[in-house]
Amino acid sequence: AIQIALSENPTIKVADQEIQLKKEANREVLYGLLPEANLVGSYTHTIKKQTFAMMDTIMQVGTTNNVSGGLSLSLPVFAPALYKSIKLTKTDVKLAVEKARASRLDMVNQVTKAFYQLLLAQDGYNVLQKSYKQSEDNFNVVKAKYEQGSVSEYDKISADVQMRSLKPSVVSAGNGVNLAMLQLKVLLGMESNMPVAVVGNLKDYEMAMFTRQAQPQPADIVGGNTTLRQLDLNQEMLKRNLKLKYTNFMPTLALSFQYMYTSMSENWKINHYKWNPYSTIGLNLSIPLFKGGNFSQVKQAKLQLKQLDQTRINTERQLKMQAQSYLNNMSASTEQVVSNKEAVLQAEKGRTIAEKRYEVGRGTILELNSSEVALTQAQLTYNQSIYDYLVAKADLDLVMGVEDVINVEEEKK
Repeated sequence: AIQIALSENPTIKVADQEIQLKKEANREVLYGLLPEANLVGSYTHTIKKQTFAMMDTIMQVGTTNNVSGGLSLSLPVFAPALYKSIKLTKTDVKLAVEKARASRLDMVNQVTKAFYQLLLAQDGYNVLQKSYKQSEDNFNVVKAKYEQGSVSEYDKISADVQMRSLKPSVVSAGNGVNLAMLQLKVLLGMESNMPVAVVGNLKDYEMAMFTRQAQPQPADIVGGNTTLRQLDLNQEMLKRNLKLKYTNFMPTLALSFQYMYTSMSENWKINHYKWNPYSTIGLNLSIPLFKGGNFSQVKQAKLQLKQLDQTRINTERQLKMQAQSYLNNMSASTEQVVSNKEAVLQAEKGRTIAEKRYEVGRGTILELNSSEVALTQAQLTYNQSIYDYLVAKADLDLVMGVEDVINVEEEKK
Protein backbone atom coordinates (compact mmCIF):
# COMPACT_ATOMS: atom_id res chain seq x y z
CA ALA A 1 0.00 0.00 0.00
CA ILE A 2 2.82 2.41 0.86
CA GLN A 3 4.65 1.58 -2.37
CA ILE A 4 1.55 2.37 -4.44
CA ALA A 5 0.86 5.60 -2.54
CA LEU A 6 4.43 6.88 -2.97
CA SER A 7 4.23 6.36 -6.71
CA GLU A 8 0.60 7.14 -7.54
CA ASN A 9 -0.71 9.71 -5.05
CA PRO A 10 -1.04 13.18 -6.67
CA THR A 11 0.31 14.92 -3.55
CA ILE A 12 3.66 13.12 -3.92
CA LYS A 13 3.81 13.92 -7.64
CA VAL A 14 3.21 17.62 -6.91
CA ALA A 15 6.00 17.60 -4.30
CA ASP A 16 8.42 16.05 -6.82
CA GLN A 17 7.46 18.64 -9.42
CA GLU A 18 8.10 21.40 -6.87
CA ILE A 19 11.71 20.18 -6.60
CA GLN A 20 12.13 20.45 -10.37
CA LEU A 21 10.60 23.92 -10.26
CA LYS A 22 13.13 25.09 -7.66
CA LYS A 23 16.01 23.57 -9.64
CA GLU A 24 14.92 25.50 -12.72
CA ALA A 25 14.78 28.67 -10.63
CA ASN A 26 18.34 27.98 -9.50
CA ARG A 27 19.46 27.53 -13.12
CA GLU A 28 17.80 30.83 -13.99
CA VAL A 29 19.96 32.63 -11.44
CA LEU A 30 23.09 30.80 -12.64
CA TYR A 31 22.44 32.02 -16.17
CA GLY A 32 22.97 35.53 -14.82
CA LEU A 33 26.71 34.78 -14.79
CA LEU A 34 26.70 34.32 -18.57
CA PRO A 35 27.04 37.22 -21.02
CA GLU A 36 23.83 38.74 -22.33
CA ALA A 37 23.66 39.38 -26.08
CA ASN A 38 21.04 41.49 -27.86
CA LEU A 39 20.43 42.71 -31.36
CA VAL A 40 19.48 46.36 -30.97
CA GLY A 41 18.21 48.88 -33.42
CA SER A 42 16.61 52.30 -33.47
CA TYR A 43 15.02 54.70 -35.95
CA THR A 44 14.38 58.39 -35.42
CA HIS A 45 12.51 60.70 -37.77
CA THR A 46 13.06 64.40 -37.20
CA ILE A 47 9.84 66.35 -37.49
CA LYS A 48 11.39 69.76 -36.96
CA LYS A 49 15.13 70.22 -36.96
CA GLN A 50 16.99 72.32 -34.47
CA THR A 51 18.08 75.74 -35.66
CA PHE A 52 20.62 78.25 -34.49
CA ALA A 53 21.66 81.67 -35.68
CA MET A 54 25.15 82.48 -36.86
CA MET A 55 25.55 86.13 -37.73
CA ASP A 56 22.37 86.83 -39.69
CA THR A 57 22.07 83.32 -41.04
CA ILE A 58 19.60 80.74 -39.63
CA MET A 59 21.06 77.25 -39.85
CA GLN A 60 19.47 73.83 -39.25
CA VAL A 61 21.15 70.94 -37.42
CA GLY A 62 20.62 67.22 -37.92
CA THR A 63 19.11 64.94 -40.55
CA THR A 64 15.59 63.83 -41.28
CA ASN A 65 16.14 60.07 -40.84
CA ASN A 66 18.54 58.51 -38.29
CA VAL A 67 18.94 54.72 -38.28
CA SER A 68 21.24 52.56 -36.14
CA GLY A 69 21.52 48.83 -35.42
CA GLY A 70 23.99 46.25 -34.23
CA LEU A 71 25.06 43.85 -31.50
CA SER A 72 25.20 44.65 -27.79
CA LEU A 73 26.94 42.45 -25.18
CA SER A 74 27.05 42.80 -21.39
CA LEU A 75 28.80 40.66 -18.78
CA PRO A 76 28.78 41.04 -14.99
CA VAL A 77 32.35 41.30 -13.72
CA PHE A 78 31.57 41.86 -10.05
CA ALA A 79 27.95 41.37 -8.97
CA PRO A 80 27.76 40.43 -5.25
CA ALA A 81 23.95 40.36 -5.25
CA LEU A 82 24.01 37.73 -8.00
CA TYR A 83 26.47 35.53 -6.09
CA LYS A 84 24.35 35.64 -2.94
CA SER A 85 21.20 34.90 -4.94
CA ILE A 86 22.83 31.75 -6.33
CA LYS A 87 23.52 30.45 -2.81
CA LEU A 88 20.01 31.45 -1.74
CA THR A 89 18.36 29.45 -4.52
CA LYS A 90 20.53 26.42 -3.75
CA THR A 91 19.19 26.47 -0.19
CA ASP A 92 15.69 26.86 -1.62
CA VAL A 93 16.22 23.64 -3.59
CA LYS A 94 17.25 21.88 -0.37
CA LEU A 95 14.09 23.18 1.28
CA ALA A 96 11.97 21.85 -1.59
CA VAL A 97 13.63 18.43 -1.21
CA GLU A 98 12.88 18.45 2.52
CA LYS A 99 9.26 19.44 1.86
CA ALA A 100 8.98 16.53 -0.56
CA ARG A 101 10.40 14.28 2.17
CA ALA A 102 7.79 15.70 4.55
CA SER A 103 5.06 14.85 2.03
CA ARG A 104 6.35 11.29 1.83
CA LEU A 105 6.55 10.91 5.59
CA ASP A 106 3.02 12.28 5.97
CA MET A 107 1.78 9.98 3.21
CA VAL A 108 3.38 6.95 4.87
CA ASN A 109 1.73 7.98 8.14
CA GLN A 110 -1.71 8.40 6.56
CA VAL A 111 -1.52 5.16 4.57
CA THR A 112 -0.24 3.23 7.58
CA LYS A 113 -3.06 4.42 9.83
CA ALA A 114 -5.64 3.92 7.08
CA PHE A 115 -4.35 0.37 6.58
CA TYR A 116 -4.58 -0.39 10.30
CA GLN A 117 -8.03 1.22 10.40
CA LEU A 118 -9.14 -1.16 7.68
CA LEU A 119 -7.68 -4.13 9.58
CA LEU A 120 -9.51 -2.98 12.72
CA ALA A 121 -12.77 -2.67 10.78
CA GLN A 122 -12.32 -6.10 9.21
CA ASP A 123 -11.40 -7.76 12.49
CA GLY A 124 -14.35 -6.11 14.24
CA TYR A 125 -16.64 -7.23 11.44
CA ASN A 126 -15.38 -10.81 11.75
CA VAL A 127 -15.87 -10.78 15.51
CA LEU A 128 -19.43 -9.52 15.17
CA GLN A 129 -20.19 -12.02 12.42
CA LYS A 130 -18.98 -14.88 14.62
CA SER A 131 -20.98 -13.51 17.52
CA TYR A 132 -24.08 -13.26 15.33
CA LYS A 133 -23.52 -16.80 14.06
CA GLN A 134 -23.15 -18.03 17.63
CA SER A 135 -26.31 -16.22 18.77
CA GLU A 136 -28.11 -17.68 15.75
CA ASP A 137 -26.98 -21.17 16.72
CA ASN A 138 -28.05 -20.51 20.30
CA PHE A 139 -31.47 -19.39 19.10
CA ASN A 140 -31.91 -22.52 16.99
CA VAL A 141 -31.01 -24.70 19.99
CA VAL A 142 -33.37 -22.81 22.32
CA LYS A 143 -36.11 -22.87 19.72
CA ALA A 144 -35.78 -26.64 19.35
CA LYS A 145 -35.90 -27.06 23.11
CA TYR A 146 -38.93 -24.78 23.35
CA GLU A 147 -40.76 -26.84 20.73
CA GLN A 148 -39.96 -29.91 22.80
CA GLY A 149 -41.26 -28.15 25.92
CA SER A 150 -37.98 -28.32 27.82
CA VAL A 151 -37.50 -24.51 28.07
CA SER A 152 -39.85 -21.60 28.59
CA GLU A 153 -41.02 -19.14 25.95
CA TYR A 154 -39.00 -16.46 27.76
CA ASP A 155 -35.78 -18.28 26.86
CA LYS A 156 -36.84 -18.43 23.22
CA ILE A 157 -37.71 -14.70 23.19
CA SER A 158 -34.43 -13.78 24.91
CA ALA A 159 -32.38 -15.77 22.40
CA ASP A 160 -34.32 -14.20 19.52
CA VAL A 161 -33.81 -10.68 20.88
CA GLN A 162 -30.08 -11.37 21.41
CA MET A 163 -29.71 -12.52 17.80
CA ARG A 164 -31.69 -9.65 16.30
CA SER A 165 -29.94 -7.00 18.40
CA LEU A 166 -26.61 -8.01 16.86
CA LYS A 167 -27.79 -7.66 13.27
CA PRO A 168 -27.57 -3.82 13.11
CA SER A 169 -24.04 -3.96 14.55
CA VAL A 170 -22.99 -6.45 11.87
CA VAL A 171 -24.45 -4.28 9.10
CA SER A 172 -22.82 -1.16 10.55
CA ALA A 173 -19.46 -2.94 10.82
CA GLY A 174 -19.76 -4.02 7.18
CA ASN A 175 -20.33 -0.41 6.15
CA GLY A 176 -17.32 0.58 8.26
CA VAL A 177 -15.16 -1.86 6.31
CA ASN A 178 -16.31 -0.38 3.00
CA LEU A 179 -15.66 3.18 4.19
CA ALA A 180 -12.19 2.30 5.49
CA MET A 181 -11.43 0.61 2.15
CA LEU A 182 -12.52 3.72 0.22
CA GLN A 183 -10.36 5.96 2.41
CA LEU A 184 -7.35 3.76 1.74
CA LYS A 185 -8.00 3.75 -2.00
CA VAL A 186 -8.15 7.54 -2.06
CA LEU A 187 -4.71 7.71 -0.46
CA LEU A 188 -3.40 5.15 -2.94
CA GLY A 189 -4.69 7.18 -5.88
CA MET A 190 -6.87 4.29 -7.02
CA GLU A 191 -10.35 4.18 -8.49
CA SER A 192 -13.06 3.26 -6.00
CA ASN A 193 -14.29 0.34 -8.13
CA MET A 194 -10.89 -1.38 -8.24
CA PRO A 195 -10.99 -4.61 -6.17
CA VAL A 196 -8.47 -4.68 -3.32
CA ALA A 197 -7.77 -7.37 -0.75
CA VAL A 198 -5.96 -6.56 2.49
CA VAL A 199 -3.91 -9.45 3.82
CA GLY A 200 -3.58 -10.23 7.52
CA ASN A 201 -5.16 -9.00 10.73
CA LEU A 202 -4.17 -7.00 13.80
CA LYS A 203 -3.18 -10.10 15.75
CA ASP A 204 -0.25 -10.58 13.35
CA TYR A 205 1.41 -7.47 14.86
CA GLU A 206 1.25 -8.61 18.47
CA MET A 207 4.80 -9.99 18.66
CA ALA A 208 6.20 -6.99 16.76
CA MET A 209 4.83 -4.77 19.53
CA PHE A 210 6.91 -6.42 22.25
CA THR A 211 10.00 -6.52 20.02
CA ARG A 212 9.66 -2.80 19.31
CA GLN A 213 9.19 -1.96 22.99
CA ALA A 214 12.42 -3.76 23.86
CA GLN A 215 14.48 -1.52 21.53
CA PRO A 216 16.21 1.54 23.05
CA GLN A 217 15.08 5.00 22.00
CA PRO A 218 17.57 7.39 20.32
CA ALA A 219 19.03 10.14 22.47
CA ASP A 220 17.76 12.88 20.15
CA ILE A 221 14.26 11.59 19.50
CA VAL A 222 13.25 14.48 17.22
CA GLY A 223 16.59 14.84 15.42
CA GLY A 224 15.14 13.62 12.13
CA ASN A 225 11.87 15.56 12.38
CA THR A 226 11.07 17.20 9.06
CA THR A 227 9.47 20.29 10.63
CA LEU A 228 12.69 21.09 12.51
CA ARG A 229 14.75 20.47 9.39
CA GLN A 230 12.56 22.83 7.41
CA LEU A 231 12.94 25.47 10.12
CA ASP A 232 16.73 25.02 9.99
CA LEU A 233 16.69 25.46 6.21
CA ASN A 234 14.45 28.49 6.53
CA GLN A 235 16.91 29.89 9.04
CA GLU A 236 19.74 29.30 6.58
CA MET A 237 17.73 31.06 3.87
CA LEU A 238 17.11 34.06 6.14
CA LYS A 239 20.84 34.28 6.89
CA ARG A 240 21.63 34.23 3.19
CA ASN A 241 18.88 36.75 2.58
CA LEU A 242 20.49 39.02 5.19
CA LYS A 243 23.80 38.76 3.34
CA LEU A 244 21.94 39.56 0.14
CA LYS A 245 20.59 42.74 1.76
CA TYR A 246 24.14 43.77 2.64
CA THR A 247 25.09 43.66 -1.03
CA ASN A 248 22.92 46.76 -1.52
CA PHE A 249 25.81 48.67 0.03
CA MET A 250 28.44 47.15 -2.28
CA PRO A 251 29.56 48.36 -5.74
CA THR A 252 28.84 46.48 -8.96
CA LEU A 253 30.97 46.29 -12.08
CA ALA A 254 29.87 45.21 -15.55
CA LEU A 255 31.62 44.90 -18.91
CA SER A 256 29.81 46.13 -22.01
CA PHE A 257 30.56 45.89 -25.73
CA GLN A 258 28.75 47.28 -28.77
CA TYR A 259 29.24 46.94 -32.50
CA MET A 260 26.86 49.25 -34.33
CA TYR A 261 26.03 50.59 -37.78
CA THR A 262 24.51 54.06 -38.20
CA SER A 263 23.13 55.98 -41.11
CA MET A 264 21.73 59.51 -41.49
CA SER A 265 19.80 60.65 -44.54
CA GLU A 266 17.40 63.28 -45.79
CA ASN A 267 15.36 60.88 -47.95
CA TRP A 268 13.52 57.54 -47.78
CA LYS A 269 15.73 55.67 -50.24
CA ILE A 270 17.03 53.03 -47.83
CA ASN A 271 18.97 51.23 -50.56
CA HIS A 272 21.13 54.31 -51.01
CA TYR A 273 21.84 54.86 -47.32
CA LYS A 274 25.48 54.94 -46.37
CA TRP A 275 26.16 52.82 -43.29
CA ASN A 276 29.01 53.71 -40.95
CA PRO A 277 30.21 51.08 -38.46
CA TYR A 278 31.60 51.78 -35.02
CA SER A 279 32.29 49.72 -31.87
CA THR A 280 32.78 50.44 -28.17
CA ILE A 281 33.91 48.54 -25.09
CA GLY A 282 33.70 49.77 -21.55
CA LEU A 283 33.26 49.14 -17.86
CA ASN A 284 30.24 50.31 -15.92
CA LEU A 285 30.84 50.89 -12.21
CA SER A 286 28.02 51.63 -9.80
CA ILE A 287 28.79 52.62 -6.20
CA PRO A 288 25.74 53.09 -3.93
CA LEU A 289 26.09 56.12 -1.68
CA PHE A 290 22.80 56.35 0.17
CA LYS A 291 19.39 54.71 0.02
CA GLY A 292 17.39 54.77 3.23
CA GLY A 293 15.33 51.68 2.38
CA ASN A 294 18.43 49.47 2.48
CA PHE A 295 18.90 49.99 6.22
CA SER A 296 15.25 49.09 6.90
CA GLN A 297 15.56 45.89 4.85
CA VAL A 298 18.57 44.78 6.90
CA LYS A 299 16.70 45.38 10.18
CA GLN A 300 13.68 43.43 8.93
CA ALA A 301 15.88 40.47 7.99
CA LYS A 302 17.49 40.46 11.45
CA LEU A 303 14.08 40.55 13.16
CA GLN A 304 12.86 37.64 11.04
CA LEU A 305 15.87 35.61 12.16
CA LYS A 306 15.08 36.29 15.82
CA GLN A 307 11.44 35.31 15.30
CA LEU A 308 12.45 32.06 13.64
CA ASP A 309 14.82 31.20 16.51
CA GLN A 310 11.97 31.48 19.01
CA THR A 311 9.63 29.53 16.74
CA ARG A 312 12.13 26.68 16.47
CA ILE A 313 12.62 26.48 20.24
CA ASN A 314 8.87 26.30 20.82
CA THR A 315 8.35 23.77 18.01
CA GLU A 316 11.08 21.49 19.33
CA ARG A 317 9.54 21.50 22.82
CA GLN A 318 6.11 20.63 21.43
CA LEU A 319 7.50 17.82 19.27
CA LYS A 320 9.35 16.30 22.23
CA MET A 321 6.13 16.43 24.24
CA GLN A 322 4.25 14.71 21.41
CA ALA A 323 6.93 12.03 21.07
CA GLN A 324 6.82 11.31 24.81
CA SER A 325 3.03 11.13 24.67
CA TYR A 326 3.17 8.57 21.85
CA LEU A 327 5.76 6.53 23.78
CA ASN A 328 3.48 6.53 26.82
CA ASN A 329 0.52 5.45 24.69
CA MET A 330 2.57 2.63 23.20
CA SER A 331 3.64 1.44 26.63
CA ALA A 332 0.09 1.58 27.94
CA SER A 333 -1.25 -0.24 24.87
CA THR A 334 1.33 -2.99 25.32
CA GLU A 335 0.15 -3.60 28.87
CA GLN A 336 -3.47 -3.50 27.74
CA VAL A 337 -2.82 -6.09 25.04
CA VAL A 338 -1.47 -8.53 27.63
CA SER A 339 -4.47 -7.95 29.89
CA ASN A 340 -7.01 -8.00 27.06
CA LYS A 341 -5.60 -11.22 25.61
CA GLU A 342 -6.06 -12.90 28.97
CA ALA A 343 -9.56 -11.43 29.12
CA VAL A 344 -10.40 -13.04 25.77
CA LEU A 345 -9.22 -16.44 27.03
CA GLN A 346 -11.27 -16.09 30.20
CA ALA A 347 -14.33 -14.91 28.22
CA GLU A 348 -14.07 -17.94 25.90
CA LYS A 349 -13.85 -20.21 28.92
CA GLY A 350 -16.82 -18.44 30.50
CA ARG A 351 -18.94 -18.87 27.38
CA THR A 352 -18.09 -22.57 27.20
CA ILE A 353 -19.11 -23.02 30.85
CA ALA A 354 -22.33 -21.07 30.28
CA GLU A 355 -23.18 -23.25 27.27
CA LYS A 356 -22.61 -26.47 29.26
CA ARG A 357 -24.61 -25.18 32.22
CA TYR A 358 -27.51 -24.24 29.97
CA GLU A 359 -27.39 -27.59 28.15
CA VAL A 360 -27.74 -29.52 31.41
CA GLY A 361 -30.36 -27.15 32.78
CA ARG A 362 -28.19 -25.62 35.49
CA GLY A 363 -27.81 -22.20 33.81
CA THR A 364 -30.14 -19.55 32.44
CA ILE A 365 -30.46 -17.94 29.03
CA LEU A 366 -29.34 -14.66 30.59
CA GLU A 367 -26.04 -16.25 31.63
CA LEU A 368 -25.55 -17.56 28.10
CA ASN A 369 -26.31 -14.19 26.52
CA SER A 370 -24.09 -12.35 28.98
CA SER A 371 -21.17 -14.69 28.30
CA GLU A 372 -21.53 -14.12 24.56
CA VAL A 373 -21.62 -10.34 25.01
CA ALA A 374 -18.57 -10.48 27.32
CA LEU A 375 -16.60 -12.51 24.75
CA THR A 376 -17.49 -10.16 21.91
CA GLN A 377 -16.52 -7.12 23.97
CA ALA A 378 -13.24 -8.73 25.05
CA GLN A 379 -12.27 -9.56 21.45
CA LEU A 380 -13.13 -6.05 20.23
CA THR A 381 -11.17 -4.48 23.08
CA TYR A 382 -8.19 -6.73 22.34
CA ASN A 383 -8.16 -5.65 18.69
CA GLN A 384 -8.58 -2.02 19.69
CA SER A 385 -5.55 -2.12 22.00
CA ILE A 386 -3.32 -3.46 19.22
CA TYR A 387 -4.68 -0.80 16.85
CA ASP A 388 -4.01 1.96 19.43
CA TYR A 389 -0.40 0.80 19.72
CA LEU A 390 0.14 0.70 15.95
CA VAL A 391 -1.37 4.17 15.45
CA ALA A 392 0.78 5.62 18.24
CA LYS A 393 3.86 4.02 16.67
CA ALA A 394 2.97 5.47 13.23
CA ASP A 395 2.60 8.94 14.75
CA LEU A 396 5.88 8.52 16.65
CA ASP A 397 7.66 7.53 13.43
CA LEU A 398 6.28 10.69 11.81
CA VAL A 399 7.55 12.88 14.66
CA MET A 400 10.95 11.16 14.61
CA GLY A 401 11.17 11.39 10.82
CA VAL A 402 11.78 7.67 10.37
CA GLU A 403 12.66 7.02 6.73
CA ASP A 404 13.11 3.24 6.74
CA VAL A 405 9.92 2.57 4.81
CA ILE A 406 10.53 5.39 2.33
CA ASN A 407 14.07 4.23 1.60
CA VAL A 408 12.94 0.65 1.04
CA GLU A 409 10.20 1.71 -1.35
CA GLU A 410 12.53 4.06 -3.24
CA GLU A 411 14.99 1.20 -3.74
CA LYS A 412 12.17 -0.96 -5.14
CA LYS A 413 11.46 1.72 -7.73
